[in-house]
Amino acid sequence: GVPPPYDRMKRMVVPSALRVLKLKPGRKYCTIKRVSHEVGWKYNDVVANLEEKRKVKSKAFYERKKAIANVRAKAASKSSELATVQEKIAALGY
Repeated sequence: GVPPPYDRMKRMVVPSALRVLKLKPGRKYCTIKRVSHEVGWKYNDVVANLEEKRKVKSKAFYERKKAIANVRAKAASKSSELATVQEKIAALGY
């Protein structure tokens, strides 16, 4: 699970810490979730439930974000005032 103040922040990726890049193919690995459950941590189900709720909220946020981006893109493409500026920007590759 992700602690409350950080569950609403954008996720960051650290390439030097990715398991797929650091471990050789076929190498065994474990997760803290599994190890803690095996040694007696009893809140595995609670964390799973909270994580499902977080994923639902995150999906709704992402869908709304995509919809807003589409509306902005349509509005920007229809704007006649910005047409000349957009052509210059497109010529530069942006």
